[in-house]
Amino acid sequence: MAPLPSCPAQLGITTPSPPQLLSSALIIALPSILFRRHSPTFLLCGSSSTLLRHRRNSMALHRSKPPLLIILLLLIALVVPSAATSAALVGVNYGRVGDNLPPSETVPRLLASIGVGRVRLYDADTAVLRAFANTGVELVVGMPDRCLPPVAADPAEALAWARTHVQAFVPAVKIVAVTVGNEVLTGANASGLAHCIVPAMENLHGALASLGLDRDVAVTSAHSLAVLATPSYPPSGAVFRPDLLPYVRPLLAFHARTGSPFFVNAYPYFAYVSDPSGVALEYALLDQGSAAFTDPATGLRYGNLLHAQVDAVYHAIAAAASPSSKGGGVEVRVSETGWPSAGDANETGATPENAARYNGNLMRLVAGQKGTPLVPGTPLRAYVFALFNENQKAGPSSERNYGLFKPDGTPAYQLVGVSMHQGSNSTSTSTDGIGGNGDGEASTTGPDGESGFFSISAASPDWQCRAATSAAIAGASVFLKLL
Repeated sequence: MAPLPSCPAQLGITTPSPPQLLSSALIIALPSILFRRHSPTFLLCGSSSTLLRHRRNSMALHRSKPPLLIILLLLIALVVPSAATSAALVGVNYGRVGDNLPPSETVPRLLASIGVGRVRLYDADTAVLRAFANTGVELVVGMPDRCLPPVAADPAEALAWARTHVQAFVPAVKIVAVTVGNEVLTGANASGLAHCIVPAMENLHGALASLGLDRDVAVTSAHSLAVLATPSYPPSGAVFRPDLLPYVRPLLAFHARTGSPFFVNAYPYFAYVSDPSGVALEYALLDQGSAAFTDPATGLRYGNLLHAQVDAVYHAIAAAASPSSKGGGVEVRVSETGWPSAGDANETGATPENAARYNGNLMRLVAGQKGTPLVPGTPLRAYVFALFNENQKAGPSSERNYGLFKPDGTPAYQLVGVSMHQGSNSTSTSTDGIGGNGDGEASTTGPDGESGFFSISAASPDWQCRAATSAAIAGASVFLKLL
């Protein structure tokens, strides 16, 4: 028998929000529990934080101290962040390769304006992590490539990194995964780093386990589609490059053992711009009703290129898996995907209109909580690249124009079907479920009301309970001193 859930968020209750209702009820009941008469005590309660202002009054204060258990229950109910009420499996990549970007403390509010509650970072910068404290935004943090050699060589280095960049911030910061490097197997430093990736992941996972965080924080890595030896047409023919198999097979075994997903950076834009006459624009933009094609080997029909790219990775994983590697069954998630709103003259299709169509279609696709043709039972998860236009990124002009927002915080373009609101805590959404929960809070609930990165894998989404309990214990101590 499966263990009973230890947190209300694990019960799948999504509407109405139990913490909000309980908090409201307790605000009404609290005076009668703690005080003999009405008193000038004020409770100011928000969705994720509570301020109790207590003023002594000889005619109002109860002479006997209330039981500690009652206080703990009250404080837990008041400090538990409210559960999101809609599904939002889409996230966004927050890159900072620019000299004109807004302060990190303004970013959570900007994310709430488009209802995004999942963010991927490329490092674990202290100031950025602090900006996301107590917001409920789900973070994937990055271990930079330069850290891989020492972490791979020495478990003590991995433990030091985990303590400094993860343990020091949880549970206030909702860190759910660490990506070890970015496109290590195909990047410029692949020859020197490829052999480090799995040992670094193993050591980091061991470090998190020693800290009691391995069930809450996954260890993974992000890869480009260049790890495939064949393009995504047809998906069933995709395999990994033979020269990478010595690294990929142990990597897949790690994912299968720990339950962490395989991250892939998938860009239909690159396929289109490299062959605009052979790849239909509507198919690359994920337009509904675009001409579909059927994979001759599987008979599966593909209505958009992103699904084909993801299923190509699934097929490659199945082809690489062996009884000894045990790499089958690994989930694929899209760590980067997007469309540039501007580019050089030879960058066909890089326009604001196409970027709006692609990212709007992507958000609707992910909001549908459906899988790909090959894996229909596993909802597609994706992170849009990127949050801002980054003016210091190298390469063609398109590289500096992937942002949903300009550096001043105004939209680079209007997303189709998604309303953006600057300067407000409210979030407006379209009827297809894209956006926040109407209270200005980003929506981070997955299918069946599950909250957290691992609604499908082994990790338990109990960060809210532990954060609330810690706050309640501390609050109870202070409260008792006032009595």
